[in-house]
Amino acid sequence: MTSLTQRSSGLVQRRTEASRSAAAAEKEKSPGEDEDESRRGEEEDDDKGDAKETRLTLMEEVLLLGLKDREVICKSDAPTGDMLLDEALKHVKETQPPETVQSWVELLSGETWNPLKLHYQLRNVRERLAKNLVEKGVLTTEKQNFLLFDMTTHPLTNNTIKQRLVRKVQESVLEKWVNDPQRMDKRLLALLFLAHSSDVLENAFCPLLDDQYDLAMKRVRMLLDLEPEAEAAKSGANELLWAVVAAFTK
Repeated sequence: MTSLTQRSSGLVQRRTEASRSAAAAEKEKSPGEDEDESRRGEEEDDDKGDAKETRLTLMEEVLLLGLKDREVICKSDAPTGDMLLDEALKHVKETQPPETVQSWVELLSGETWNPLKLHYQLRNVRERLAKNLVEKGVLTTEKQNFLLFDMTTHPLTNNTIKQRLVRKVQESVLEKWVNDPQRMDKRLLALLFLAHSSDVLENAFCPLLDDQYDLAMKRVRMLLDLEPEAEAAKSGANELLWAVVAAFTK
């Protein structure tokens, strides 16, 4: 949660962006009785997601929003097509005895004090994710000169995809809030937890009006206050998801 000072300074920005969004939405409205049906069709298209080449992984979505004890056993070593995920699965499959979820979070992120296990760390994660987004047409690559050296940057080039992601995150805790984590889409639930742990979740809430912002943050706090072990024990729960949540929130 932001401090009182941060909260006040962000108020104008949220109201300004919200006003712009409202004005843009009003401008784009077309009269007629088919308006509601058209909007429903648009929401269905958003749920289906983008074309295959622009579908994003969870880690890519967390990075884009930014513009942590059970043993893990690899049930399938089939390639997923995602380089980072395949690299992580390879480590999990080849490691005996199995490590816990908490251990894997520390090992893959490099936050381990054991020098014999530093080779598990996934290298250059941010840059590799950015390059994936460049290949999908979401970001671009530029060189910026900083006096004595050049730095590679990846500015946003497809704002439509990011705004769709932001809207999806907002709706998950506002219009489409179901008040039950077991009924929430598992991928979206994971995104909320990962984005919060990466300190980028609030970026999605900045454009909201003040009362919407407060409600969104209140519901996020409700999720964060859940007891992962209790949730994992419920019928139909995804145990691995809640084990990762426990690793990131403990």
